Amino acid sequence: MNNRQIPLLPCLLMDAIGYFTYAIPFLGEFGDLVWAPVSALVFFRMFGGWKGALGGVFSLVEEILPFTDFIPTFTITWFIQYFNRRGSRPTLPARLT
Repeated sequence: MNNRQIPLLPCLLMDAIGYFTYAIPFLGEFGDLVWAPVSALVFFRMFGGWKGALGGVFSLVEEILPFTDFIPTFTITWFIQYFNRRGSRPTLPARLT
């Protein structure tokens, strides 16, 4: 498991690049074909391990399939990692006596 915390800003930037492939009319799908493998590789390098491999495959498929570019894959994974690190169970305050 990767113990380093990945900053949120690079994840937002990677998702924004995926959105911007549609900024040029009629070239959006071609841009996705170029961006999809790059996105998958960057995802794997950023998150590493089985999460990176699984997320990289998901990122590749999400970028290639039409009408799925709106999914912020990098940012969702960042939130999952961040909240798993902090502990998903709520803690109760200590009893005051």
